[in-house]
Amino acid sequence: MRHAVRLLVLAFVGLVVLPVGSASATATHLAQADDRPVVRVGTEGVYPPFSFHDAKSNKLTGFDIEVIKAVAKKAGWRLKFVETQFDAIFAALEAKRIDVIANQVTFNPERDAKYGLGTTYTYSRGVIVVKKGTKGIKTLKDVKGKTAAESTTTSWADVARKAGAKIQAVEGFSQAAALVVQGRADLLINDNIAALDYLNTTGRDDIQIVGNAGDEVSKQVLAFRKGDPRLEESNKALAALKADGTLKKISEKYFKTDVTVENTGKVDVSGGREVRSDTQVVKDAAWPMLKKLLIVTIPLTIVSFAIGLVLAIGAALARISGSRVLSAIARAYISIIRGTPLLLQLFIVFYGLPEIGIDLDPWPSAILALSFNVGGYAAEVVRSAILSVPKGQFEAASTIGMGYWQSLRRIVFPQAARTAVPPLSNTAISLLKDTSLVSVVLLTDMFRQAQLAGANAQIYLPIYVVAGFYYWFVCVGMATFQGRLETRLNRFVAR
Repeated sequence: MRHAVRLLVLAFVGLVVLPVGSASATATHLAQADDRPVVRVGTEGVYPPFSFHDAKSNKLTGFDIEVIKAVAKKAGWRLKFVETQFDAIFAALEAKRIDVIANQVTFNPERDAKYGLGTTYTYSRGVIVVKKGTKGIKTLKDVKGKTAAESTTTSWADVARKAGAKIQAVEGFSQAAALVVQGRADLLINDNIAALDYLNTTGRDDIQIVGNAGDEVSKQVLAFRKGDPRLEESNKALAALKADGTLKKISEKYFKTDVTVENTGKVDVSGGREVRSDTQVVKDAAWPMLKKLLIVTIPLTIVSFAIGLVLAIGAALARISGSRVLSAIARAYISIIRGTPLLLQLFIVFYGLPEIGIDLDPWPSAILALSFNVGGYAAEVVRSAILSVPKGQFEAASTIGMGYWQSLRRIVFPQAARTAVPPLSNTAISLLKDTSLVSVVLLTDMFRQAQLAGANAQIYLPIYVVAGFYYWFVCVGMATFQGRLETRLNRFVAR
């Protein structure tokens, strides 16, 4: 029994450590090929025209992206872009998952005290956006008691709070606009450039800008950790880019004016991204979503389920063992996993463990959290399946000289497997859908790709229908495999 548990633990450790080791080896090889320092850039990828994906190439682009690329060229950096929700982007910076945020971070005293904020590279104004025909909301004084759709950690959310609005949390501008159009929020406050881009791209006439969110000019900066020497490097690069006209050139490409100076002209985004039909949006998004399904979602599900099943068997054997210590450990593990949300577990593994020196990359972090989650839920399934085998099977095995572990492996497990397959299949199917949460650990899975496509096109229903079809299709395949596996295992059931 003890040897079995040890083997299971060693197998789990090996499966977790090997991917980390191979990833480190790959990173070392790449570093030798290019000796420039790697700077990880945190950005949303869903905040046009500053950070978004091109509809045709699916490449990350936008004003902020071009600015940080120009800075990197001057400073001699090699960039690696990391996309995540804005509400998680500062946590990623603090946990050293990224090195700089390039996503229209607004300067304010609170942020300046906590982070290393660079020199201003964009000036803009906040505007109030409401559904067309809304009366009684034109200035900040009118938003008191109203519901504002905002990303909770943005400066615009702070503006709305200070004005007395109730905050409805969203991931980005396009979701906020959708809530306003649907009447689920009264207003949103955001950058005037982002609002103008939304109106131009969607061609919508059911939403409108009704006024400025105060008279103060908003200043956007690059955000680093305090004391990071790359802050000074970026400031020098920005000064050089402003002096040689590069910043002005990038700005005029997107806005027909220079937003890198305070007294700018009128922003014009009419020559920007084209308005696409729903059919074209789905066509452009279908392959990138399928690609992420094949290279991220499905592999993540398979690997995490395999490791989780090993953990589940180990925990189940510990629960039914005669050792009080092993049984207590297994009970505690199962209780903790089932008593906490998977999202919290992902945050603890990815953002919490680095505080105690355990720093895993996104893939190992996701696999670790998902595997432990599966193990906690599947352990009771495996235990009940083992206990469903009549005790007489153990006794019969012992009479022919089989030991405890040999009896489990040759007699009990084959019969228990038939009973365990249906609930374990449900666990696997749930795991497939739970992978939609891994974007919080900076992985772009199929659902995150759908969010990117929907946000960039400002269209949701067709994109999410396609995402739902992809999930459903895979789940049907898993259910079919379950049926065949049950039929095959029927031969092990004692009758």
